Amino acid sequence: MTQTSSWQPKPLFVLAGPCVIESQELCLEVASFMKGVCAKLGLEYIFKASFDKANRSSNSSFRGPGLEKGLAILAKVKEELGLRVLTDVHESQQAEAIGRVVDIIQIPAFLARQTDLLQAAGRTGKCVNIKKGQFMSPAEMENAIAKVASTGNKNILLTERGTFFGYGALVNDFTGLAVMKKLGSFVVFDATHSTQRPAGLGNASGGNPEYAPLLARAAVAAGVDGLFIECHPNPKEAKSDAATMLSLTQAEKLLTECAAFRKTYLGTL
Repeated sequence: MTQTSSWQPKPLFVLAGPCVIESQELCLEVASFMKGVCAKLGLEYIFKASFDKANRSSNSSFRGPGLEKGLAILAKVKEELGLRVLTDVHESQQAEAIGRVVDIIQIPAFLARQTDLLQAAGRTGKCVNIKKGQFMSPAEMENAIAKVASTGNKNILLTERGTFFGYGALVNDFTGLAVMKKLGSFVVFDATHSTQRPAGLGNASGGNPEYAPLLARAAVAAGVDGLFIECHPNPKEAKSDAATMLSLTQAEKLLTECAAFRKTYLGTL
C-alpha cells in the first residue's frame, strides 16, 4: 500500500488532457498548454490521459501504449512540468503499479460498481475519481463511495458524465450534481463525454462537442467543484473520442468563460 495522499482539491479544479496517451510529445504539449491556461485563470490543473482504453466501441480501435509505457510517460509529465496526473484503472491487479506513479486513480464509468476494483484503487491510498455509471442514479454513488472508503481511503471524487437516454444518446440531470455533493465527496462534471453519442458512428462514438461550453457553464452554476475536459491539438486526428474532443484553444475559451462565470455568480473561484 502506498502512503495516503494528502492532496485535497481546491475548487474550481480542472482535469484535462487527451483521451488516450498517443505519445510522450503529445502529452507534454497538451499538459504544458493547459498548465499555462489554468495558471493564468487561477485554477488548479491536473493532467489526465489513459494508458489503455479497454472499452472502445471497436475491437480494432487504438487503445494506448499499455501499462508500463503509459506510466513512464505520465511520470515524465509529472517530472518535467510539476503536475499531478490522473489515469484509469481497468483491472484490480493494475492498481498498485498505477498508485506508485499517479496522484488520482480513475474508475471508468462502466466499472463504477466493480467492488474489487474500487477497493483495490482505495488501498493505494491515492485519490480515487469514480465516474458515475451511465446506468446509475446519483444516489447510488453512495455505494461506490462506501466501497472505496471501506479501505480507509476517503479521498474520493465523483464525476458526472451523462446518463443513458434512449439509444445512442446521453442526457445530464443537473440536480444529480447536488445529490452527489450531499454524499460528502467533491463532484466533477465531465463536459466533453457528456456530449457523446456512444457508438453513434457504428464502430466509434459520435458526439456534439459544440455543446460542451453550455453544459460546463450550467455545471459551474450548479456549484460543481471541478471540470473534466478532453482536449487535443488536432481533435479530428485524435485516436480516441475524436468526435467529442475540444481543441486546445476551445478548451481555453471554455475555462475562461467558466472561471469568469463562477467568480461573478458565486463570488469566488
